[in-house]
Amino acid sequence: MKLYRNLTNEEISALTAQMCTSSDWSSVKVAQDFSTEYIRYARFSGNIFLGAFRKEFQLAGGIKKHSGLYHVTLHNVTVGDDCCIENVKNYIANYDIGEGTFIENVDIILTDAHSSFGNGVEVSVLNETGGCEVVIYDRLSAQTAYLMAKFRDCPDMLSSLRRTIGGYVDKITSSTGTIGTHVMIADAGYIKNVRIGDYCKIEGASRLKNGSINSTSDAPVHVGVNVIGDDFIISSGASVEDGVTFSRCFIGQACRLGHNYSATDSLFFSNCQGEHGEACAVFAGPFTVTHHKSTLLIAGMFSFMNAGSGSNQSNHMYKLGPIHHGLMERGSKTASDSYILWPAKVGAFSLVMGRHVSHQDTSDLPFSYLIEQQNTTYIMPGANLKSVGTIRDAKKWPTRDRRSSADRLDQINFNLLSPFVIQKMLRGTEILKSLQRVAGVDSDTYTYQSGVIKRSSLLKGLEYYGMAIDKFLGNSLISRIMRSKFEGLDQLRQALIPDAGYGDGEWADVAGMIAPNTALDDVVKDIRNGVLTDVDELNVRFAGIHANYYDYEWNWAYKAIEDYYEVDLKNISADKLRELIGRWKDSVVRLDRLVYEDARKDFALSSMNDASLESNPFVVSIHDHIRSKTDLYAEVIARLQC
Repeated sequence: MKLYRNLTNEEISALTAQMCTSSDWSSVKVAQDFSTEYIRYARFSGNIFLGAFRKEFQLAGGIKKHSGLYHVTLHNVTVGDDCCIENVKNYIANYDIGEGTFIENVDIILTDAHSSFGNGVEVSVLNETGGCEVVIYDRLSAQTAYLMAKFRDCPDMLSSLRRTIGGYVDKITSSTGTIGTHVMIADAGYIKNVRIGDYCKIEGASRLKNGSINSTSDAPVHVGVNVIGDDFIISSGASVEDGVTFSRCFIGQACRLGHNYSATDSLFFSNCQGEHGEACAVFAGPFTVTHHKSTLLIAGMFSFMNAGSGSNQSNHMYKLGPIHHGLMERGSKTASDSYILWPAKVGAFSLVMGRHVSHQDTSDLPFSYLIEQQNTTYIMPGANLKSVGTIRDAKKWPTRDRRSSADRLDQINFNLLSPFVIQKMLRGTEILKSLQRVAGVDSDTYTYQSGVIKRSSLLKGLEYYGMAIDKFLGNSLISRIMRSKFEGLDQLRQALIPDAGYGDGEWADVAGMIAPNTALDDVVKDIRNGVLTDVDELNVRFAGIHANYYDYEWNWAYKAIEDYYEVDLKNISADKLRELIGRWKDSVVRLDRLVYEDARKDFALSSMNDASLESNPFVVSIHDHIRSKTDLYAEVIARLQC
């Protein structure tokens, strides 16, 4: 703990001579090595604690400024060592300021009464009229927010979770704000009840009120020119600048908001990006991206989503108001000028083109194209499995994870194929076969969810889903074989038996984390029963589920292999194993070749020649993938010869 002393009479005289005043000099305490040399035109009131001013700041353009206090009014303020505070138009009140901080040309910075600094604010996501509120706080993860928004039929759990969050809010509520170490605040306007973390940069912000900026040394936050924010949390590594306005928002780790983006009652989790457009009542899971003007995201739940220019949705039908909301499952995209009338559900990794007003639920037909023609929605099941864009997205997401902090709040699974989407493909396959049985295999069109599926699209959908199922189940089987130690078929059969506690049954995409419903249900139960009563313990629990994903996946895949291929893995023959692995290799190669053909068509449209096609890094990676999987096939077959 830093030791302070009273000013000497000589120091008081020196400060007075340097145009400094105090309502009570005995209330001004200073560090042991304090010097009056770098304090000019300062006014003090309340309890003041001052460090020593020894450091010189090197600013852009080669300007140097020595730490100290110049033309400032401070009330109940602690100033750490080597700070420079200059030209505060009004005053700074009720703040603890860390060492090495630079504050220049600001209007006012104050904490007024008791504040929780944005913690405890309720955000009305999805349903603007209420009912899906999420309480935001510093340690909020996408998974915890998912529980609050989606588990509305568990009032006991929600009450317990709110009490847990309330306990955290009570702990951080204070009448004194904090500005961390090595912070820069320059040319800012009105800052009230805002807690500012280490190494944060606030440059030209217009107004910040009732919020926390959780900047850290390894993941600093930047808040830029003309930003206006009320009732908010900004997480580590985020950037908010260039005229962004936001109210009642949570901005997650490594998010980027800029170019006059506007957001109200919205949650943005890790690596989201918003520019030019608008968000209202949005639950934006990790990697939700919107770049364009005239793009409105409203009352929807998204993740790994890319919104095309002019995309928008409607959350009411001019009857009871904005009560409706929708879900676009992970990896979905909207084309330019697309429109969806909520309520609706769009299956994972689907592409939406045109205007859709029939409230479709295509969640059991993932990787589809939804194309509107003459007010009719045409569904092309599985078509996105062969899209070069889909594969490129899956490859780029992990490389675009900008979170530099080791303390990662959101659990993110980047896998393109998982039990979550394969279970939907299995149901989708049954749906398509049922349509054939009811309408006839020779029917030209089939009706599903107020949409139309052409016969050719249905047949291709069955083909694409079959290949993807073979690929995923084969991946899981091969991974288990390659991780296992065995001599002979009997030991291999024994090694294949799952040993994970979770995995059976349905799976969910929990705002970016893929998990068995049973694991999620146990979290809900432990919250309800008072087992989980700390916000960080809850985050650790989700991290544990995420870390064990592959064990849980095999538990699910084991039973899925038995059901889908009608085999008994406890008594499977070597020939049958080789057959299943052969199906895996064929599906991988066929899907890669479909992606290659899609890339070749893309090159043809851009008038590029075949030579440039073959040298394209992505095309090269397709060929490399085919070779590596062919080699893996040979390696696995060799292991089965023992």
